[in-house]
Amino acid sequence: MRLTKGTDIALRIAMRLAVAGDEEAPTTREVAGAVGVPYTHAAKVVSRLQHLGVVEARRGRGGGLTLTAAGRAASIGRLVRELEGAGDVVGCEDDPPCPLRAACRLRGALREAQEAFFAALDPITVEELTAPPTGPLLLSLGTGPGD
Repeated sequence: MRLTKGTDIALRIAMRLAVAGDEEAPTTREVAGAVGVPYTHAAKVVSRLQHLGVVEARRGRGGGLTLTAAGRAASIGRLVRELEGAGDVVGCEDDPPCPLRAACRLRGALREAQEAFFAALDPITVEELTAPPTGPLLLSLGTGPGD
């Protein structure tokens, strides 16, 4: 299984915000630069993370991004499920649909494997992902423009 680019970016942004100090509230552009993604992609992902209650964004002077308490404690499995959506691993219903879909056992097996993947991520929180050596590395990343 491979995560979408959006999910990858979202997890990196959440991790970067998890190590930000209380006085630091980086902008979307700064976070995009720090995690090495284009600003436009980061902006879309930040909006999605806000909707999920993981990130708080404040505009204007003194504004910026902060990880919410719920975001710090968020299960990586739950976040990945939310960000990836409920789609199948394979395109059984694509156009044209797979001719085996009515009697295929592969779809169910892949769905079970996908859930096992998510379940393995369930006990891990965003905050846990930033333990050393990751946290110090995240802090050392520059905050140049992301695009």
